[in-house]
Amino acid sequence: MKAKLLHEDDGQRTFALVFDSGDSVLDLLRTFATREKLSGAQFTAIGAFSAVRLGYFDWEKKDYVGRDYAEQMEVASLTGDVALGPDRAPAIHVHCVLGRSDFSSLAGHLLKATVRPTLELVLTESPVHLRKRHDANSGLALIDLDAST
Repeated sequence: MKAKLLHEDDGQRTFALVFDSGDSVLDLLRTFATREKLSGAQFTAIGAFSAVRLGYFDWEKKDYVGRDYAEQMEVASLTGDVALGPDRAPAIHVHCVLGRSDFSSLAGHLLKATVRPTLELVLTESPVHLRKRHDANSGLALIDLDAST
């Protein structure tokens, strides 16, 4: 993955990240967020994957249920955010819609993805830092606007 700072002004930064074939999206995005000390950002991307693990949140289990797909798919839409988790490390939250070769689609929470041939991601950091807190009702770490600065 390559990254370039495109714009910086008054606490707001915009980056372009270009992932290469074989890159693990979430691992590299987490490494980038840690290196850049991101604590409040949003991103979008397009590209393609050769393998993914998608999930949905099972309310009864209070956990994500995942399913693996090992096929070439277009990333029709990928959106997400970065916030500080309860452990004060960057927490990455990503949803995506993927197009299959038969023109059907898959969608869900992105748990794992391998790029092929590229993923082009634009990330904008906001000067407001987002904080997450553990929500006892859902079992998830959710953005807490009262704790965000």
